[in-house]
Parts: sequence; structure tokens; C-alpha cells
Amino acid sequence: MPDTLSALRALNARSPAAAEAELLTCCASRAFARKVAALRPYESVARLVESAEAVVRELAWPDVLEALSAHPRIGERAGGAGREASWSRQEQSGVEEDARAELAAGNRAYEDRFGHVYLICATGLSGAQMLARLRERLGNDEETERAAVRGELAAITRLRLGKLMEGAG
Repeated sequence: MPDTLSALRALNARSPAAAEAELLTCCASRAFARKVAALRPYESVARLVESAEAVVRELAWPDVLEALSAHPRIGERAGGAGREASWSRQEQSGVEEDARAELAAGNRAYEDRFGHVYLICATGLSGAQMLARLRERLGNDEETERAAVRGELAAITRLRLGKLMEGAG
């Protein structure tokens, strides 16, 4: 079993810039990374996750958009060999090949409506489930959808912080 306490101690001991770099792999908003790093030291992983979720939910919308820019469209495979790309491929592993075309069309409709990538915490969901939620969210007004995006970003960040603390990569 990974030693999450050691990983937490290591994060607490990093320089601000190094801590921010680690945190950016969990949520690609510089404001998020800066704030979560500034709140160190964390006495527990639970406190780190709680703080990170609160920071995500309080991000200004341009900072949310910065984080979204690091996420591939649902159904598209993330390129690259970095930690974020690897995690994204794992998170979207439930997308079946036959759902990709419908997701591509749904992504286009969503981006036309809201002006940014459709974000969903894909871990454990099938392509059909992600597509159904996309279609539901197309009916949201701007304010409701921004709240949904923040919730999904917080969920993804929570999962990725867990992986970071477990040393997954």
C-alpha cells in the first residue's frame, strides 16, 4: 500500500514552484496550484483534498477555462506521455469505440452552446453514460452549467490528488 503520508510530507516540503508544478497535474489552473500550494502544510491528505475542492469551486471563470484547456474532448484520446495525459486516458477508458462518433457530435454541439470543452468526471462511466449526461447538460442555462463544470472539475481534481498521493503516474 502506498505511503500517502510520505507523499503528503514531500508535497509539504517542496518549494512553492515545485509544489505548484505537482498540483498543476491535478488541476491545470495556475490560480488553483498557487492557492493550494500557499495553504501548505497540510496535516492530512483529507485536508489537502478538502482544501483543493474548495479552491476549485471558488476559481474565477477564466481560471476554470484555463483548467479546461488541459482536458481533451470526451471520446478523444489524450496525447503525450505526461502524467496528466496518462490519467486522462485511464479516466476515459470506459468510452466504447462505437460511442466515439456520437460523442464527437455531442462535443461540437456543447462547445457551440457553451464555448468550452464538455467536462465530466469520466472515471467509471461508459461512453453511453457520458453521452446521456452531455445531452442533459445541453439543456442547462449558463449559470447552471458553470456550476456543473466546477463540480466535475472538483471531482476530477479529487481523484487526481488521490493518485498523486499514492504515487500513481
